[in-house]
Parts: sequence; structure tokens; C-alpha cells
Amino acid sequence: MFDGLLHGFGVAFDPINLLYVFVGVVIGTAIGVLPGLGPTATIALLLPLTYALDPATAIIMLAGIYYGSMYGGTITSVLLRMPGEAASVVTTFDGYQMAKQGRAGPALGIAAIGSFIGGIISVIGLAIFAPMLANWALAFGPVAMVALMVLGLLLVTSLGTGSTWKALVMAAVGLLLASVGQDQISGMPRFNFGSASLLDGFDFVAIAMGLFGVGEILHNLEQGGHLHQVAKKVTKILPTRQDAKQSALPIARGSILGFFIGVLPGGGGVLSSLASYALEKRVAKDPSRFGKGAIEGVAGPETANNASSTSAFVPLLVLGIPSNVVLALIFGALLVQGITPGPSLIPQHPDIFWGVVVSMLIGNAMLLILNMPMVGVFVQMLRVPMGILVTFAVAIVLIGTFSIANDPFDIWIVLGFGVLGWLMKRTGFDPGPLVLAFVLGPILEASVRQSLLISGGDPSIFVSDPIALTIYSAIALGIVAVIVRRIVKGRARPALFDQARHIPPATGLLTIRRAKRAKAEATDASSGPAPADETSSAAGGEAEVRDGSAELSEEERATDARKP
Repeated sequence: MFDGLLHGFGVAFDPINLLYVFVGVVIGTAIGVLPGLGPTATIALLLPLTYALDPATAIIMLAGIYYGSMYGGTITSVLLRMPGEAASVVTTFDGYQMAKQGRAGPALGIAAIGSFIGGIISVIGLAIFAPMLANWALAFGPVAMVALMVLGLLLVTSLGTGSTWKALVMAAVGLLLASVGQDQISGMPRFNFGSASLLDGFDFVAIAMGLFGVGEILHNLEQGGHLHQVAKKVTKILPTRQDAKQSALPIARGSILGFFIGVLPGGGGVLSSLASYALEKRVAKDPSRFGKGAIEGVAGPETANNASSTSAFVPLLVLGIPSNVVLALIFGALLVQGITPGPSLIPQHPDIFWGVVVSMLIGNAMLLILNMPMVGVFVQMLRVPMGILVTFAVAIVLIGTFSIANDPFDIWIVLGFGVLGWLMKRTGFDPGPLVLAFVLGPILEASVRQSLLISGGDPSIFVSDPIALTIYSAIALGIVAVIVRRIVKGRARPALFDQARHIPPATGLLTIRRAKRAKAEATDASSGPAPADETSSAAGGEAEVRDGSAELSEEERATDARKP
């Protein structure tokens, strides 16, 4: 391993490769900032340029674009709640709320630091455990992937900031939308209503930009006619000591979780950020903070998605299995260069494997150095007047969506889901579970269909795999733990109410006077009616007492008001 790392340092520190690492991370950050573009379209456009490059140089640049976009996608997710990539959806839950509270700087700062740490830890793990983890990941067949996707969908339902049943409804709608288009096995059209534009199904960017981009703009215009001003001036980009303390464990857990999920074929940034957010919400002392600006909800998912984007190169380079569309394009770039990724890549082409590994160390350091000083520049863009900002945001959303397939139909999809997102905001439905279930749906369907084809239609295959049984057992234990936790809370509440009854009332002259008056009135009422003469005289005396008490109460009120 050490010989390989030394060889990788020699490749990565070549001046040409250093230049292309820098070019890759800068392009990646830029396309991450621009909602709707993303690394998929960018790498597809740049593939012809890689033909004239050395194979190691080409893959180093494309890899920089990939993990650099994870950094850039955080910026618009926090500032404008516009995730350009599925992995950035989770960041909008708490990052955008932090920005609305005037804490955009710490949110972006901790995201950059967490992404750097997650990337570095993932690169170290990639260099040490790549062969062993490749063999382990190979054991994940279609049956195990079904169990993993079921776990992912259950995690999706725990992300909603509202009620659980609303999150379940949104997840179901996301799965339904994912089924639109051609059947993955037979190729028959489904739910396209005769439209050729829907044969390929709905595009993720169109749905995400509509729900989070246009929907958020419409909601903000309805509320006050302006976009939320995230920050007029960034004064504290570096997290405070309290922020660092709260983020330390989420970053550590996100690094490990993201690394192992990224190794799995089909894992990637979506599932890792999703799992990290659900984990942090589960272990938090006060889960109600999540969705309202909890910094742990930014640190953990951002660390996890960057760690997974790095470790995803294990199945690509060692097994020849791309885990997502971006890595499939990088896979194609290697094939064009005459190199077939697989178990023989490391011994036959060590400059590619070890050069890419070491370049990731350099690229993550470059991203941290570039992004920390530039956070203020990106935050300042919200000082633009509302009319210009809204027009620019909508134009970027529509242009970015149209550029993917050059289909005007996608623009109507964006506008339609924008109206739907606005209605969801008004009715208390969170769009996050819908979008994430839409991403996981095709993977779940393909795994289910493949499993049934293998078993000849026998459903018992779903409980015949040891890995799947382990995941199902973990799911069952988690459900039991949630039920027990709610039962314990339900039993604890009456005890708290009983204790609250014995809490003495607040003291003070006015409070004591009112208590004495109430006791005197109760005594008079229980003593029965008085004779007429006594009643009249008592009434006169009572009137005098009331007048005196009223004057005294005003003085007492002033006295109480002056008390600290």
C-alpha cells in the first residue's frame, strides 16, 4: 500500500495533474452553485475533451468535478433552498433555517469543514480497505438491495418536519412518480398518458427545482413579497466553539457512515446523507430542533455525502460497477481510453488508481482553501433587490432544467411542481420525502424485479439472503425501539402533570392579595345570605373595601412591576 501511495503522490503532484485537479474542483464548485446544472450534464459535455488527455489526468479532472459539486451544491441549498443535486436535498432542512436565522456563515463553514474531513477520511479508507471492501460490496445482490432500499424509505419518512403520516404520503407520491415512464424490464410505457416526453419519466432536476426552487419563491412572495434575506454581512464564517462541539460527533459519524454506504453499489450521496440525517435526529437529545436550524443536520449529511462520493470509486475502479449516473460517465471515459475498470485495474494501471486516490487528498484541501474565503461572496448575492433576484433565480432554474434534455416539456414540469410545492407549503406537507423517495424508487423497483426473476416469482427469496435478514432485523429493532420510547414518554407525561399540580404559585403582593380576596369571597358565599340590614351595610362596606383594594392593587401593581 505504501509503495502505491508513493507512486500516487508522484502522479498527483505532476504539474499537469495539479492543474487539472484545480480545474476540476473549480468547475465542480461552480456547477454545484448553479441550480439545475449538476455534474452529470457537465461531465457529459466535457467527455470529448478527455480524449486528448492522459487517462490518469482525465479521471483526476472528472473526479474533481464530481466531489467538487458536492461542495457547491451546499451553497444554494443553504442560501436559496435550491438543491441542484439529490444529495443536497437533506441540507435544505436545517441549512436554510440557519440561514434565515442569520447563521448562513456558520452553516456553510461547518459544511466545508465537514466535507473536507469526510473526504480525507474516505480517501484514507479507500487506500487501506479497497480490496477487502470490494469483496464485501460484491455480496450485495438484488435481494440485499431490496432490504437496503426499504431501510432507506423508512429513513425518508423520519425526515419530515411535520407529522409522520404526511411524510408517508409524500414518500408514496414520490414512488408513484418514479414509476412513470418505460418499464425497466419489458420496456412498456407506464402512466405516460400517450405523451412521448414522459417515456423517460420525470427528471429529478425538474421535480427538485419546481418543489424547492419555484415553490419556495412563490411561498415567499405570498408571505411578504420578498425572498428571505439570509445575511447582509457574514461576520463569522468559522463555527463557534459551541458549533464545533455540537458538530464533532456528527462529522465523525457521517464520515464513517458515508464511507461504507458509498462503497455499496447503489449507495451514493443520497442514501448516505439521508441515513446521516436520520441517525443524528435519532441520537439527538432534542430531536425537535431538527428542521428548525440544528447545525448537526448540516454537518452530518454534508460530511456523509462527500465521504460517499469519494468511496464510491471503490466499486467503480475495483469492480467496474458504477453506483450512479456520474460514475457511469467516468466509467465510459475509461472505456474510451481503452481501460476496463475491474479487479485487474490496480496491478495493470496503478497510476490511475493511486493517482486518483492521492489527487482526492489534494482536491479536498483545495476545496477547503477556496470555499472558506468565498462563503461571504456567495452570501452577498442575496443583497440583490428582490425583483432582480427572483427573476435571476427563476431564469437559472428554467435554463438549467431545459439544458439537460433540450425539451420544453421539462419547463412545464418545473412550473407545475412549483405550484404543487407552494400548495404543499400552505398545507404543511414537506417536499423532502417526496424527492428522496423518487430517487430511491427506481433502485427499489429494479432490485425487486431482478429478485423475482431469479426466484421464478417466489417471494420467499426476499428473506433468504443473510444480509437482507440482518437489515430487516435492524429495521424491526428500530421500530420496536420507537414504540417503546413512545410508550415510556406516554407514561411519563401524567407523572409530570401530577408534579406540576404541587408547584406553588408565583409570589408577590398582588398575587397574595388576590388569593386572600378569593378566600374571603368563598367564605362569604358558604356562610349563607345575611339579613337585609346587614346585607345593605355589608354591601356598602364591601364597595368601600373594593374601592380601597382597587387603589391598593394599582399601587401593588406598580410595586410588582418595579421588582426584578
